[in-house]
Amino acid sequence: MELRHLRYFVTVAEELHFSRAAEKLNIGQPPLSMQIRALEEELGVALFERSRRRVFLTAAGRTFLARARQILADADAARREVQQIAGLDAGELRIAFTTSAPMTNLMKRVLTAYRQRYPRVTLTLSESPSERQRDALTERTLDIGLLRQAEDAPPMSGLHFETLIDEALVVVLHQGHALAHRESLSIADLANEAFIMHPPDVGTAVDGKIRRMCERAGFAPRVVQEARESTTIVALAASGLGVAVLPEAVRCIQIEGVRFRALSEPDAHTPLLLAKRRDDTSPLVQAFAAMCREVAGQLDATSQQAD
Repeated sequence: MELRHLRYFVTVAEELHFSRAAEKLNIGQPPLSMQIRALEEELGVALFERSRRRVFLTAAGRTFLARARQILADADAARREVQQIAGLDAGELRIAFTTSAPMTNLMKRVLTAYRQRYPRVTLTLSESPSERQRDALTERTLDIGLLRQAEDAPPMSGLHFETLIDEALVVVLHQGHALAHRESLSIADLANEAFIMHPPDVGTAVDGKIRRMCERAGFAPRVVQEARESTTIVALAASGLGVAVLPEAVRCIQIEGVRFRALSEPDAHTPLLLAKRRDDTSPLVQAFAAMCREVAGQLDATSQQAD
């Protein structure tokens, strides 16, 4: 039994509605239901009575609710106490992120959880290309980078990189496009298409990867339009101006007329990395990195359960 199981249980008990509780916890309803059932199996008792319309606490559930609330309150009090000792009750953390990172479930959940756990820490957030993030970390004007590393990027001995999630790449195109009816596409299918990409000075690792994939398929992408923001690229593709290849997180951008299609190449994916200085021992930095690992692990476990 973990503290998160108790938080899940208390939220469902307070809402008496799995969908509302899942929304409040920022997780999917099926994984939440599975976690509650697993908790009931571990305890050997039913905590809820379920019907098509309502959810009720059982007698055991009502007793367990009081205990769970007390355990969570004690845990929060202990956390605040050690945070004060470790210097986590104040300060500033400077975080930069690549353009598609805020669209990922990982970044959204990490920021929410970090603010809840360390409410007195100021998070200074900025959007920045991956190349500039590496420079800023080296220059000590940045504490944490959430970036995508180019395959041919020169090594930087003073920085530490770790993969948080590995995102699939998807093709973005207009719903009336001749390829839109296909469930998946190969990069070779796009040989004669007009591409929409970021400008070269943005320095995105994704665009470099796309160009290399195109080269291996025997062509160079014909770029007809450039845009600095991923949301703009999706909107332009939805208008029929061309096609784009972007990280899967852009699926959350729901614009009329847009379609997202998977790429079939085995290497059609791009990792989102956490970058920090190797010699940075700041408790704020270490806590944020640990939070990223924690959330990434939860997302991976949820994905495996869904599979």
